Amino acid sequence: MALLFESLGPLEQRLMSALRQRGSATVADLAGDSENLAYTTIAKTLDRLHKKGIVDRRFEGRRRRFRYSPHQSQEELIRDASGEVVSRVLGLGENRRAALDFLVEAIAQRDARLLAELQQLVERKRRQLEKQQRR
Repeated sequence: MALLFESLGPLEQRLMSALRQRGSATVADLAGDSENLAYTTIAKTLDRLHKKGIVDRRFEGRRRRFRYSPHQSQEELIRDASGEVVSRVLGLGENRRAALDFLVEAIAQRDARLLAELQQLVERKRRQLEKQQRR
């Protein structure tokens, strides 16, 4: 499930960060790590994240509780979120050129090395497409 980062609230982001650090955790584990969050607040938030498809949970029968883990790795989440944004941009029709111009300018302002990496990726993809067309 693709998800843009800003769609997670601050508490959801905080709990996702804790789950990523631990790999998996129960509500009790996370409540023990946080002095200022109530057990029920953590439980409700994790349940909401599970319903959104962001975390997986499995029932631990012996202990009669759920163990939660991230549904996707951080890399997969970034890839899906980026894919969602790029798909929206490409769906803009004639306005997509302006969006691509903005993207390149934003990258250039933040990190010139990243702009060079983008150029290398584009060139590599162009060569792959040329090889496919020759076949």
